[in-house]
Amino acid sequence: MAELTHDDVQRIIQIIDEMGDRDVHLEIGELKLHVTRGTTSTLTARAAPRPTAPARAAPAASATAAATIEVPAGHSAIRAPTMGTFYRASSPGARPHAEIGDRVQPDDTVGVFEVMKLFSTLRAGVAGTITAIPAANETMVQQDQVLIIIKPE
Repeated sequence: MAELTHDDVQRIIQIIDEMGDRDVHLEIGELKLHVTRGTTSTLTARAAPRPTAPARAAPAASATAAATIEVPAGHSAIRAPTMGTFYRASSPGARPHAEIGDRVQPDDTVGVFEVMKLFSTLRAGVAGTITAIPAANETMVQQDQVLIIIKPE
């Protein structure tokens, strides 16, 4: 396993701060770090085998899609917290966390977001029905890009 430099640790802390109140998972070699932020905070680290990385789609398509998505009036959007990769499921071949038409509660997981092998859980944030998922699975997305649209109850 490669050694983490001081700059690496500072960048990881910065990314975690930018992610807000989300579950964050970081995997570097055999090191696995999980941070939960919000009303209760926990920090755990343990060595674990690293899973196979999923295939990535071309980033050009997602950059074009980011510019054309409009959120209907009265709807809520889950947006990319930074530039990274959006996953609809926790692992390749797994059932997506959410589908169009699903009713969700504020704490329901609706996707996973990755930045430099730092994984965070995306929560619905509102109770409602998912009306659109404009970001494709396993695509690189831009900061503030609309990932999921929810019509609140």
